Amino acid sequence: MAAVEFYFDYSCPWTYLAFTRLREAAMRTGSTIVWCPIRVDRVRHEINPEAAKSRQDPEPRKARYQAKDLNDWAIYCDLTIQIPDDWPPDTELALSGAVLANEAGLAAGYSEAIFRAYFAQRQDISQMETVCAIAESVGLTAIASRLADAAPAQQVRANEAELLRKGGFGSPTMFVGEAMFFGNDRMPLVEYALGQASGRTFVMPGQHG
Repeated sequence: MAAVEFYFDYSCPWTYLAFTRLREAAMRTGSTIVWCPIRVDRVRHEINPEAAKSRQDPEPRKARYQAKDLNDWAIYCDLTIQIPDDWPPDTELALSGAVLANEAGLAAGYSEAIFRAYFAQRQDISQMETVCAIAESVGLTAIASRLADAAPAQQVRANEAELLRKGGFGSPTMFVGEAMFFGNDRMPLVEYALGQASGRTFVMPGQHG
């Protein structure tokens, strides 16, 4: 069975889009998703300590186009994406929750609920009460004490180190074997790589008779 490693942070709206499309691509290709939560700001800082400044003070023309582009993609994917005033949020607890959800086989449902809570419902996903309520809504119960434990946070850090080692630099990043793909707009290439890895035949643009 083909597999795709998915490095992601809940703070990124483009990652929300990629998450939705990756689940569909995995279903179409009969593939599995390996969930790898990361804190993207730490990754970006490791590569370029000045990166946070450009994120907080973007070039106006580029910012206007990115807002339009994000809205176009949200419509295309039938998602509600609104950037809350507190963006980017502190995702530390939510990411630790992702580690625990993954251990319980609930990573997909938990991640969908976290993304929706922040970008559609404007909930504060930095708060323990919010994260625990979301976790319980998908069947992951009594996790408050485990969220406070060091182990889940250490796993997130380990994922960040692994992403950097493999040449990654942000969220969303996907690996199919050794091949790296970055960004929501690379999803057709990810699906093609999964199809090739699964041994299935895919008719690509330019190959139609």
